[in-house]
Amino acid sequence: MKSPLLTLPGAVPAEGVDEGVAAHYGDLFREQRALADGSGFVDLSHRGVVAVTGQDRLSWLHLLLTQHVSDLPVGEATEALILSANGHIEHALYLVDDGTTVWAHVEPGTQDALIAYLESMKFFYQVEVADRTAEFAVVHLPAGSIAEVPEGAVVRETAYGRDLFLPRADLESYAEKAGPAAGILAYEALRVEHHRPRLGFETDHRTIPHELGWIGTAVHLQKGCYRGQETVARVQNLGKPPRRLVFLHLDGSEVHLPPHGTELRTADEGPDGRKIGFITTSVRHHELGPVALALVKRNVPLDAPLVAGDTAAAQEVVVEP
Repeated sequence: MKSPLLTLPGAVPAEGVDEGVAAHYGDLFREQRALADGSGFVDLSHRGVVAVTGQDRLSWLHLLLTQHVSDLPVGEATEALILSANGHIEHALYLVDDGTTVWAHVEPGTQDALIAYLESMKFFYQVEVADRTAEFAVVHLPAGSIAEVPEGAVVRETAYGRDLFLPRADLESYAEKAGPAAGILAYEALRVEHHRPRLGFETDHRTIPHELGWIGTAVHLQKGCYRGQETVARVQNLGKPPRRLVFLHLDGSEVHLPPHGTELRTADEGPDGRKIGFITTSVRHHELGPVALALVKRNVPLDAPLVAGDTAAAQEVVVEP
């Protein structure tokens, strides 16, 4: 969906999966600083919105998700994954229950596949699953924001800020009150700073939760009965994941950031060396400069200097080897 906020002054449309909202509004670093200071908002209205109703909604979701949600308190935010039978990540959901409905926002364009899977698992449970993307838009308020939350709005309160589920018809009027607007690039820069993985960026077809540090935040180890649990338990108890998420400081003299998928090698092996990982997200941060998240093989030495394509990179540990 194309956001009406793309008509705001200075708005530059985002591309790729984030198409439909603004990449920025003319000043990327100013927008980042505003979010870091707790002011402004981010238009995330391109994200999918899924609602689950019915008296069995929490107990039913508890059987399908990696998170413990059977007793999820009203208003408490959580996140969860859906895994394949082999434990690979297929969906990431950002959830809150308002007392009658579980609301979730998901990556743009993934809601149809998610709903198809949920519908196939309803069986005799008293639940209804609905795509509410056309009716509701997600807006992010950064941590520390004192912006007004409209009465009746569903809110996910997290350490990184609040996600509001607003009627899509109210998006423009709310933007007038909650400004200044910050684009998705500013939001992504802070996400990378906080080492927060994103489905489709930090994941590929074989990613398991341990590789990204999603154990504990999106995967509850004291519950069972979900698809892929055997892989989660086996890796947790008996082994190590094959890859690990790292945070990279990139050479600031380079004009271009290495894009998603750029191959990583150790600096001492040079451009013809073996591939040891790849860039997942690279951003320009208002304080840290060019930085990135990447997936590397678990046995890459922690102090090994790396190169992303032609760009030198120094790693910080996110997931312990």
